[in-house]
Amino acid sequence: MRAFRYRRPADVAEAVALLGADPEAAYLAGGTNLVDLMKLGVQRPDLLVDVGRLPLDGIEELPDGGLRVGATARNSDLAAHPVVRRDYPVLARALLAAASGQLRNMATTGGNLLQRTRCVYFQDTAKACNKREPGTGCAARQGQNRDLAILDWSEQCVATHPSDLAVALAALDAVVEVVEVGGAREVPVTELHRSPGEHPERETTLPRGALITGVRIPPLPAARRSAYLKVRDRASFAFAVGSVAAVLELDAGVVRDVRLAYGAVAHRPWRAYRAEAELRGRPFTPELAALAADAELNAARPLRHNAFKVPLVRAITVRALTELAEAGA
Repeated sequence: MRAFRYRRPADVAEAVALLGADPEAAYLAGGTNLVDLMKLGVQRPDLLVDVGRLPLDGIEELPDGGLRVGATARNSDLAAHPVVRRDYPVLARALLAAASGQLRNMATTGGNLLQRTRCVYFQDTAKACNKREPGTGCAARQGQNRDLAILDWSEQCVATHPSDLAVALAALDAVVEVVEVGGAREVPVTELHRSPGEHPERETTLPRGALITGVRIPPLPAARRSAYLKVRDRASFAFAVGSVAAVLELDAGVVRDVRLAYGAVAHRPWRAYRAEAELRGRPFTPELAALAADAELNAARPLRHNAFKVPLVRAITVRALTELAEAGA
């Protein structure tokens, strides 16, 4: 591991200034992703700016009925929070499916959103990877790509975003609060991550030095009927092969509102707007759910080893929505 300097800023402004002034600096919070990448030599920061002890770990109800989650709130605390369990069960279930208890005790909300891909070629410094080293190529396209993207990939990168939390937040229309050198702003979770395009090394829309300080989840009564389904290779502590976050509201059997987001299918959490449009305003049936999933997945471009993801995501979409519909019948 490369030797590095360490700073613990007194406040958010100092943290942003430190990172903005050093192109090789990195934020450190829970460290569950960054430290592993440093050990592998994938990331080699010369300065770690520790934001883990800044007062950004609160979880509070908002006057409008929504919820604000601080950037350093631990995943275990968020999953166990009574308001999350009552009003946003999709979020609690996504967090509980995401990792072991030990990791949830360390991992933070902001860090989870910004975690990097688990593509084996990205993590292996001996292999070509445009995300890790732009211009070297993408070994995954012709290599082992079973777990990688079927939607919105480019010739430069076929990696997927690994976060379960981000998928749930995308379905909930959450907004990320960010502080930059020029001031504070807000970014919808659905606009936080980029498609790979020609520059897969640019993973988010945030500028250098930006610090996530919190996430705001709007009031969404329909979210009380919500679910997260995750398919993985083993029963616990494994990244998704495919996942779906679903919110469903019915009125006399007709879909009044629906929110769907997919994980492990693209470079970013994938909000399934086409599928939602197919469902809204129509009497719910499992057959309709299948047609809606097909409308979304028609754009899929499977790679050599992952065509199975298309029927898999279709099946978990139908299952999640049908279970939600039957639970409210």
